[in-house]
Amino acid sequence: MLAGLFGSLTVLVATIVPGFSGAMRDPGDALARRTLSLPLPPIADKAAGAVAGSAWQVVRVQSGQTLGTLFEQMGVPASVMHRVLALPSAKTPLSRLRAGAELAFDLGASGELRGLRFDRDEASRVELSLQGDQIKETVIERPLERRVMVASGEITSSLYAAGAAAGLSNAALNQMANAFSYDIDFTRDLRDGDRFQVVYEEIWRDGERLRSGDIIAASFVNRGKEFTALKYERGGKTEFFDITGRPLKKSFMRMPIEFARISSRFNPNRRHPVLGTVRAHKGVDYAAGTGTPIMAAGDARVAFAGWQNGYGRTIVLDHGRGITTLYGHMSRLGSYKVGQRVQQGTTIGFVGATGLASGPHLHYEFRVNGVHRDPLTVTMPKPEPLVGAELVAFRAATAPAMAQLKVVEGIQLASR
Repeated sequence: MLAGLFGSLTVLVATIVPGFSGAMRDPGDALARRTLSLPLPPIADKAAGAVAGSAWQVVRVQSGQTLGTLFEQMGVPASVMHRVLALPSAKTPLSRLRAGAELAFDLGASGELRGLRFDRDEASRVELSLQGDQIKETVIERPLERRVMVASGEITSSLYAAGAAAGLSNAALNQMANAFSYDIDFTRDLRDGDRFQVVYEEIWRDGERLRSGDIIAASFVNRGKEFTALKYERGGKTEFFDITGRPLKKSFMRMPIEFARISSRFNPNRRHPVLGTVRAHKGVDYAAGTGTPIMAAGDARVAFAGWQNGYGRTIVLDHGRGITTLYGHMSRLGSYKVGQRVQQGTTIGFVGATGLASGPHLHYEFRVNGVHRDPLTVTMPKPEPLVGAELVAFRAATAPAMAQLKVVEGIQLASR
């Protein structure tokens, strides 16, 4: 019986399995297989940044790139580039390309340059059309929009950190600091809790923000004392004034170098860091990196420029009325020669460690009739304030900015 049962099962399996196998097989396998070659359109070799649906191919300048490398990248001969650079409107903007700038190329089917587009400046764009040996130029005006913005902040760690939290650029912060630099020493006077309010411009074009503009007005509370700066144009020159109409710009700057650290003060009994002997330190030392610009503390005539014993490379300025200033240990001098006039804030040299110096710094001296005075404490003469009709015009012109400062101040007080 068992032998009969196994025999029956064997017959059933042999019958069913081939049926499943046939059912699972693709019917097409029974046909002869063929391979067809279908032609496909070639992939277009577009430059990075090409605008879809347009003949113009936009290229953004990367750091270190020159016009020559961009033309080579686009397959345009150098001879064509030189023809373009011969145009007065193209030479300056194209030979001074900055990272982030955009150029647009219009290339023909065989790769020839038919057109080139670039920004001549913030407010105008140039479009060149090349036809044979002829180049046609079209200037497209791009109006700029100046938007008035307000910002405020409080010092908790540094001026730059507070400015960044308020949305201010470093350029705007530097401008504000320069306006108050005659009254506030930003290297040693800042304290946690100091506050500032700023009314400034932003430059926009075609709905896009380009950059921060100028400071219109600012107020700064330092150690509980409030200082105000209002921009006003007088005699074709823009200056900052306080609320009474007196120029903030003094006859002399307290610091002839930006954001440096005081490494040694005026001291009649200081031990010299190189010689090791006790000798009077008749100036103030500002530690800064080699190459940091040094500015003229006031309008003056160059009395000396060269090497001066332990001072190394040195500039001495004569400001008149018996006042002279000395700037020592420079790595290199500026372009001014003895006898030339310099204006306050002009770069006259660069920080170094020449002469008897233990490290890169500026040694700055202030002398009155040959007698050394402490630059940090000497009394500076005040400039004359605006009077009469000019004072009336100043108040009318700065009233809107003052009103905006008050609004920002009110918001700050309400949030406390």
